[in-house]
Amino acid sequence: MKVIKRDNSVVDFDKSKIVTAIKKANEAVDFEDRATDAQISEIVDDIASRHRRRILVEDIQDMVEEKLMEMQKFQLMKAYILYRYERALIRKANTTDESILSLIKNKNKDVMEENSNKNARTASTQRDLIAGEVSKDLTRRILLPEKISKAHDDGVLHFHDADYFLQPIFNCCLINIKDMLDNGTVMNGKLIESPKSFQTACTITTQIIASVASSQYGGQSVNVAHLGKYLRLTRDKYAAQCDEQFGDTVDEQTKIKFVNMRLQESLKAGVQTIQYQINTLMTTNGQSPFVTLFLYVDEKDEYVEENAMIIEEILNQRYKGIKNEKGVYVTPAFPKLIYVLDENNCLKGGKYDYLTKLAVKCSSKRLYPDYISAKKMREHYEGNVFSPMGCRSFLSPWKDENGNYKFEGRFNQGVVSVNLPQIGILSKGDENKFWEIFEDRMNLCYEAIMCRHEALKGITSDVSPVHWQYGAIARLQPGEKIDKFLYGGYSSISLGYIGLYEVTKLVKGVSHTDPAGAEFALKVMQSLRDHCDKWKKETNIGFALYGTPAESLCYRFARIDAEKFGSIPDITDKGYYTNSYHVDVRENIDAFSKFKFESQFQKISSGGAISYVEIPNMRHNLTAIEDIVRFIYDNIQYAEFNTKSDYCHVCGFDGEIEINDDNEWECPVCHNKDQRKMNVTRRTCGYLGENFWNVGKTKEIKARVLHL
Repeated sequence: MKVIKRDNSVVDFDKSKIVTAIKKANEAVDFEDRATDAQISEIVDDIASRHRRRILVEDIQDMVEEKLMEMQKFQLMKAYILYRYERALIRKANTTDESILSLIKNKNKDVMEENSNKNARTASTQRDLIAGEVSKDLTRRILLPEKISKAHDDGVLHFHDADYFLQPIFNCCLINIKDMLDNGTVMNGKLIESPKSFQTACTITTQIIASVASSQYGGQSVNVAHLGKYLRLTRDKYAAQCDEQFGDTVDEQTKIKFVNMRLQESLKAGVQTIQYQINTLMTTNGQSPFVTLFLYVDEKDEYVEENAMIIEEILNQRYKGIKNEKGVYVTPAFPKLIYVLDENNCLKGGKYDYLTKLAVKCSSKRLYPDYISAKKMREHYEGNVFSPMGCRSFLSPWKDENGNYKFEGRFNQGVVSVNLPQIGILSKGDENKFWEIFEDRMNLCYEAIMCRHEALKGITSDVSPVHWQYGAIARLQPGEKIDKFLYGGYSSISLGYIGLYEVTKLVKGVSHTDPAGAEFALKVMQSLRDHCDKWKKETNIGFALYGTPAESLCYRFARIDAEKFGSIPDITDKGYYTNSYHVDVRENIDAFSKFKFESQFQKISSGGAISYVEIPNMRHNLTAIEDIVRFIYDNIQYAEFNTKSDYCHVCGFDGEIEINDDNEWECPVCHNKDQRKMNVTRRTCGYLGENFWNVGKTKEIKARVLHL
């Protein structure tokens, strides 16, 4: 039997600790009120005999109190409760020692594996993680109301990013890169003027990205269309240089050829700067910037042709990959790419279909880009097409004083997510009981979300000049408060949710893909949305329903509920909950049906929604992927592809590794045949840690968490 301690560490069940605690309580009562050695043994043996795989330390203590009550040792029970209270006070006095020391010793796996863009073994990252542990401790003990902290610890809800809550910073944003490039910005007290060339614009963009990432805790997105202007400036500069150098001595076609050659060199170098800078820069958080590039060929843009050239180069370079320390081309984690499908490029004979074919080719090898349907997005957001923020949450339409829609330069204040399956477990199949508990949980979520909002109220622009003074979000004066950006829907604040599939199974007995289950699931989703709309109306704050990926939370909620309620078939026994509204990975459903089914939830979850399908052998299924891309444009707003990708731990190769006739794998780069050094990662579950080879089952590889 394993015991889950208060810091979530796991230790073996130790009878002696219970014996010690009861004997300590014995010393505080009269002789006749004490428990005998035989009675203490009876208590310990009763707990040990329950044979639970995992048990919370608090549950053990509750069991001790119950047994003392059965024995009518009331004074001893009071002394034991007092002993527990005193121990709790001691823990509250210093609760970070063990977690921080485990970080330094590289043993705190929960924290170390939480973010794929953080190397928790480096000193700079450890410094940030240590600060995060202190912030989480102060947040839990002092900054949050006790009932919110308890709800978080009990898996009722999840208060996201508590490791940054101590500081007055927000979640994620859409950088106003156009303003910062066109009007200049300031970094480290130095003026950065508007660039005069594409390469300089790319360099400044990466500097802005790094600076922004260092002053917020979530992701950021950049619309690369704003670089088109600077590519044209570069073209014009080369044309002027050509005229000045050669005059009438060469014909016009030669001049054009020369200019285009120089332009392609600058284009390649500029995009390479973005890709390599983002992957080699380290922010003050000790990590690569969490950034998304938005790729949208908008024919209303005067620089549309330059934008198409930039997108083509970005996709080409992403397809090629980046060399790792062994010189092998691998898939970079950042920047993430989002490609917009519109009438001009949805593989129906449009002018820019060639870009979409390149995007599909890139997806087949590197998993990115993700895809947004401009058609469906216009239906959901008042005719607008815009990038999600770095965390892939979406903003609501907002107009400035001139009646113009504005999306860039806006942000998300924070996120709190609700554990839907836990409500289903507690309701025990009673739908009326479900809604009763649901309302109580919504009130708790609202209080937790407002803690996020209140933490930002009253702060001044000085907390992050790059955001508030120099254009990433605003151009405020030093000392000016940011409060006006917290209201009126300018920024969003999000209610997240996990496990719509599981809660439907618990309450209705069927999946939410079943007609009876779908009706209930849509009712739950609509109620979540209605609460957000009601809170928005009451507070003038931009509440939004957020259903984008939160893979680690899927495991955390499931683990807590398994420890609390035991193994429930198809619910807690899997080790994970299904993310947001997604169809469970084990359901037999084709890609088209899955997207069509999930699209009805995306419209309700307008603060963030993404769907995915897994396609086997993606590199050999380009035609199939193209068919799905066409389907995405007409049927679903936001989608991505997942697949199985092979990885060699000897050289770092992450391409496709074939199994030969002898059931052997061989890396095509280093020719490694050691199957134990071949891993498989899947974006299906989001697990990024090491997997292991099943000895004796040559073709079976199991992920450590989900056994995929």
